[in-house]
Amino acid sequence: MAEFPEGAPCWVDAMFKDVEGAKTFYSDVLGWTFGESASEYGNYTQAYSDGKAVAAVVPPMPGAEAPSQWCLYFASPDAAATAEKIKSAGGQLMMEPMQVGAFGTMAIAKEPSGAVFGVWQPGEHRGFEKIGEPGAYAWAEVFTRDPDTADGFLARVFPYGAQRIEPGDDPETAGMDFKIFSIGSKDNAVLGRMKMGDEFPPEIPPYVQVYFAVPDCDEAVAKAKKHGGALHFGPMDSPFGRFAALTDQQGAAFAVIDLTKTTGEMPKLSDA
Repeated sequence: MAEFPEGAPCWVDAMFKDVEGAKTFYSDVLGWTFGESASEYGNYTQAYSDGKAVAAVVPPMPGAEAPSQWCLYFASPDAAATAEKIKSAGGQLMMEPMQVGAFGTMAIAKEPSGAVFGVWQPGEHRGFEKIGEPGAYAWAEVFTRDPDTADGFLARVFPYGAQRIEPGDDPETAGMDFKIFSIGSKDNAVLGRMKMGDEFPPEIPPYVQVYFAVPDCDEAVAKAKKHGGALHFGPMDSPFGRFAALTDQQGAAFAVIDLTKTTGEMPKLSDA
């Protein structure tokens, strides 16, 4: 597996009060299988797609009251140095860098507008073994009400270039404030940033939306609803694929996308 460059999404996991329920949900919706839980690491359990590691689920620590949510990790060659950048850029460290055996070093942070994310310095655990294929991570977007603050933070912490999507004449994108971050070249897009509008209830905090690839968006939505999940947006066709935003039966937000079903022309981008 190729190394993940600094700032590239490299892993995703989620905390669930009902881990077995989460396994049942994602086994059907995304086709995952699960390995043995690692009791020495809080019963951390990896998920696999076609035998390749794609995510993990874990119960909350005893006594911890945390909502079920997905956490996206960004690759770092030095988690301690990235943690210092996070603090100096106005972010908050929710968990200081911690070595996880021989697997690597992790940290959990919150960018100054409120979205939570992780940092991963790989050891034996390199990260995703599969990307952009059905059952695997495909894309992620930071949803925020304060895009200028989030944008400035991300550019200071990670080596990102940025481009803005031009709204154009499409009524679907009119007034949309969306930025794409890339590493190395404009062709290597790794993260999106969307401004949250009035359609988001005020009680929903900024968050990172993780997209998983599926062979059929509508079928995945139907399976999610069958298991008690909720549809919040879509399914919608786009130049990037047919996608939908969901929450699972425990309230964790995620999205599914069929990358093979593209409609329309790619939007125009301008340097930001």
